[in-house]
Amino acid sequence: MISTLRGVPQQVNLNNAVIEVGGFGMLIQATPQTLATLQVGREALVHTSMVVREDSMTLFGFASGDEREVFEVLTGVSGIGPRTGLAILSVHTPEEVRIAASTKDAKAFTKVSGIGPKGAERIVLELNGKLVPTGAPVPAGSPAAPSWEPQVLEALTGLGWTEKDAAKALDALAKNDPQIVASGSVPEILRAVLRSLGRGNRPGN
Repeated sequence: MISTLRGVPQQVNLNNAVIEVGGFGMLIQATPQTLATLQVGREALVHTSMVVREDSMTLFGFASGDEREVFEVLTGVSGIGPRTGLAILSVHTPEEVRIAASTKDAKAFTKVSGIGPKGAERIVLELNGKLVPTGAPVPAGSPAAPSWEPQVLEALTGLGWTEKDAAKALDALAKNDPQIVASGSVPEILRAVLRSLGRGNRPGN
């Protein structure tokens, strides 16, 4: 089982990255926050979790072992696949997930695209006792009102846009598509902004 990768990112995309390790290009799926920590050409350490199925082997990457641990607990819940687990960690920090699970805050999970009220209730029920807050600091107002803007800005600058261009694009999105912004979903907002900046192409392409 591959638990970490240390290598040089060759590509950093919206949902994944390719890290060269020992001459091999390893494709990892990751959250925008994790991808924002990677820079092409600069060595990085990524914690990983491999999901093996009959027809595929997928490597998921995380900026910390803590994030990976929460991901693996989440994907152990019936009905939460790796994509949903990654989506949850795109919206909430590991500590926010722990707090939501321990306080049975189902509403926190409905902020994730694709998870409705019934699904959220089942998640907090199945997570009962499996995730305990560590006392790590979380953004003010979390988990009831997680801040998506810093995460999206960090992801955009990590993908190569200037902070000024990224902020301008976010302002335009808030005016043109307030419904997406109101969702608070980092992946959805990031995709919408990338489309406005050039349909997901990296700067200079």
